[in-house]
Formats: sequence, C-alpha cells, structure tokens
Amino acid sequence: MRKKILAANWKMNLSLQEAKELFMKYNSLLPQADNIDYYIFSPSIFLHELRVVKGKLILGAQNFYPEKSGAFTGEISISQLIDAHVNAVLIGHSERRMLFNESDELIKQKVDFSLQNGFNVIFCCGESIEIRDKKEHINFVRNQLEVVFSHIKATDFSKCVIAYEPIWAIGSGRTANEKEIEEMHSAIRNWILKKYDVSTSQNISILYGGSCNGKNAKSIFSCPNVDGGLIGGASLTFESFNEIANKLQV
Repeated sequence: MRKKILAANWKMNLSLQEAKELFMKYNSLLPQADNIDYYIFSPSIFLHELRVVKGKLILGAQNFYPEKSGAFTGEISISQLIDAHVNAVLIGHSERRMLFNESDELIKQKVDFSLQNGFNVIFCCGESIEIRDKKEHINFVRNQLEVVFSHIKATDFSKCVIAYEPIWAIGSGRTANEKEIEEMHSAIRNWILKKYDVSTSQNISILYGGSCNGKNAKSIFSCPNVDGGLIGGASLTFESFNEIANKLQV
C-alpha cells in the first residue's frame, strides 16, 4: 500500500526560533500512523539546527545545485545537505520554474543527481491558466514527466513522489474542484502505469499542491488518486497544518 504523505514547504518564511519551535511541535504533536510520512522542507539555512531534533519527521531541502562542488555562488551541494542529515529534496516547484527560470533540462539534472546520491525526491509538475484554458493540461503535465523521467528505471522512480500543482488555481481566485484534481492525478498514475508497471503505478504517492487547507482537505483527500498534500502557507502554523493532518487520517 502506498504511503500517505503530508509535506510542508516553508519557502522563505520563519525565523530560526520560529522554525525550531514549529518543528518540535510537528515532531511531538502531529497524529502518527504507520502509513503516513511527514516531510518538512525548511529554508536551507535552518537545516543544521533542525537536524538535532529527534523524531519521525523527514527533513528536506527546498533547493540545491546538481554539482559536487565548484564556483556556484549562493548555491548548496548535495554533500552539504548530507552533512545536515537531509535525505529529501523538492524539485521542479512552480516558483523555481517561473521566478528563477529553471528549465526542464536543469530539473532533469537535479532529479538524476538526487537519485544517484540516494535522495528521496518530491517532483512538482503543473500547468498555467493558459494551458488549462486550451485544454492541453494533461498532455502538458505528461510531457513534464516524460522529459525528466524517460530514462529513469523503476527502482529509482520508486524513490520519487509526484506533487501536482495547478498553478492556475494558486492565488488566482479560481479553485480546482475534486473532478479536476482527480482527473489530473488519475492521468499521472496512468502515465506511470504505461511507463513502468502496475506495481510501480500503485505504489507511487501523488500529492496535491494547490492551496490545500483545513476547509478543503477532506474533500481533496477523498479523491481516489490523491495520497496527501504539498502544503505552503497552511504549514506555517501548527494549528492549520495539524488540521490538515487530521483530515488525511480520516
């Protein structure tokens, strides 16, 4: 049975003290179950401090550069993440693609480098409002997957989690409904089935990453192919993240 996953993406938020207090609350108070994993993607500057907190939380990095070392001012290497006891990375997030112009080729390199170094990957994909309105959304997301994973074997792909971000529904006033969410999650799982096999497709967790909160989480998580959420703003307080976590348990 595939894992249920709730991933917190703190983005460029929180002070060190706030991050430590929130991390400890997550670690001690979030509902625990054998089939649920919690990923915390902290600002990289806090990773060394958060690693000393013992617990079941999976500490992840929001970004890194796919080289061992070198003249890459401002970037972070995989070996530096390993020193921080990090073993998960977020790759392909819409903000990295849109604000920092990360290309499919760079994202592919990041996925390759992560898997070569034994990291777990949460890979983000999703379409803009223009793509959605042209009804090209499914082919667009399938192409995002194909470009990055076409050469990846099932054994490595099994270390990945897919997070669908409907970019058109984030901050636009438009909301993805359950039918639209399930349509895309089902299409992603069918792509995995055709690319790999039944076992791989049934064991890969697919998360929803479009403004999930305590009010809509239950209906979103009721979709057959939704296995959890990649949570942004609602992960910045324990109360809101915990409310979503309890909906995942139902």
